[in-house]
Amino acid sequence: MMNKFYFYVLIIIMLVMSENSHSQEKLLYNDLSKEESYVIDNKGTERPFTGKFNKHKEKGTYVCKKCGSALYHSSDKFESDCGWPSFDDEIKGAVHRLPDPDGMRIEIECASCGAHLGHVFSGERFTSKNIRHCVNSLSRDFVPEIFEAGRCGTAIFAGGCFWGVEYFLQKSPGVISVTSGYTGGEVKNPSYREVCTGNTGHAEAVKIVYDPQKTSYEKLLKLFMEIHDPTQVDRQGPDIGDQYRSEIFYLNEEQRKIAGENINLLKSKGLKVATGLTKASEFYPAEAYHQDYYFKNGKEPYCHSYVKRF
Repeated sequence: MMNKFYFYVLIIIMLVMSENSHSQEKLLYNDLSKEESYVIDNKGTERPFTGKFNKHKEKGTYVCKKCGSALYHSSDKFESDCGWPSFDDEIKGAVHRLPDPDGMRIEIECASCGAHLGHVFSGERFTSKNIRHCVNSLSRDFVPEIFEAGRCGTAIFAGGCFWGVEYFLQKSPGVISVTSGYTGGEVKNPSYREVCTGNTGHAEAVKIVYDPQKTSYEKLLKLFMEIHDPTQVDRQGPDIGDQYRSEIFYLNEEQRKIAGENINLLKSKGLKVATGLTKASEFYPAEAYHQDYYFKNGKEPYCHSYVKRF
């Protein structure tokens, strides 16, 4: 017969394991655009010198566009003038090598989901490591923070001036980074001045990257719905215009489902929710002076505050 002491210890261990298993969100793969799928799923190659990360110099971590796994650090990026972003090292265990069907090159793919990244070459002597990872921009996303191997989750919300939304979400436990930007419109690489005209179709939005072991998409979505007024149409407080609309941009079917359920929950409580639910498209980071705005200026949001709704 099992000793009572060990029996209780076993129960405690099982409870802790159960709690941990529920606290970690199971991330699904992100939906891909036609161009992204051509490269990532069909092992295509984007045209040289066209990738958005070719001359990119910000400090941070490059992650897989399909699954969010950390792949490369910015410190390992170098200029090779080959037409594609180049790295002389990867995050340990993040990249898998395999022979290319052409019989001459070595393909590299995300070790987590198998997404095609590009090819790896050696002996070119660009750097002291004598290795060049030639990586398609379409295969990756960028997070302006340094973190090690592992998958991260992404959420995109719009709810008025992005300064206030960014302020509250940045302080939420488990959030790795929040980037203010523009999405939902047709104009490529819009400026703040263009978006402010209300003619680009873009909304001021934020892209949140988070640790799924510490928080979840649903927790962040609920916080988003509690820090702005989701009943206002094309405005938030004193900011008026289509660019200040309330909208959730989902990255996969699971996010669409979660967002829809929570919107319906608020409606069942009597709120006339006007928040849109739209499939995510290209997200364009805003100008540098918009990032971390309230933290840099020591001010507080003028049209965002916390109101418990759930």
